Amino acid sequence: MSIPSSPHGLYDHQSLERRRWVLRWMIKHIAFNLLMKYGGARGVENIPASGPGIIMINHIAFVDPIVAMASSPRNIVPMAKVEAFSYPVWGIFPKIWQVIPVHREEVDRKAIRMALNVLRAGELILVAPEGTRGKSLQQGREGVAYLGVKSGAPVIPTAIVGSEGFPTVNPLRWLGPGAVAHFGKPFRFRPTEDSLDRHRLRQMTDEAMYVLAGMLPEDRRGIYSSLARATQETIEFI
Repeated sequence: MSIPSSPHGLYDHQSLERRRWVLRWMIKHIAFNLLMKYGGARGVENIPASGPGIIMINHIAFVDPIVAMASSPRNIVPMAKVEAFSYPVWGIFPKIWQVIPVHREEVDRKAIRMALNVLRAGELILVAPEGTRGKSLQQGREGVAYLGVKSGAPVIPTAIVGSEGFPTVNPLRWLGPGAVAHFGKPFRFRPTEDSLDRHRLRQMTDEAMYVLAGMLPEDRRGIYSSLARATQETIEFI
């Protein structure tokens, strides 16, 4: 799969805008009415009106990226595990949307190049740094820091809550809270003249994950539960 490009070699976002808005309409007016209770969005003003950005989410349930995508005023290009393209029925949507496929068992340089191309074209990407779903935060992978440093794009920490148990047709689940996307204050990774080694990327990633943890209920913070350990040496809020 290849990301569409313009004659100048840049990512061509406009060629996919129409189909993505159609899919968004289907998500909000069909999927959210039949398969998932949607609780709305908070902090939408924190998403830049234009220019590149990295939407960084926690990952509780299958629907989390969809909640963030539907809540954003701008279309987002998610990064998703390559296995998502093979899901029965659901697998057609990442293909139509042209999601960036990621091979999680390796350093996927092709996926990184595709993501950087999208950011250089001034668009938004979505990253779930944990790389897998869980009830509380797991250790984030360093890709989000690498993309943030290399692109200079702001990171918008995005807490997804209330998504557990969806999608479902079980009416009992619908009696509980709906899924909400909370977009937090954006930050950037500070430029550095030092080598971007694994230790530095680890520090950057953990500092970003602590920001996300601070937006989540205490029982969702996982290994980042001790906010007193959070530092901000490598990040600066915008």
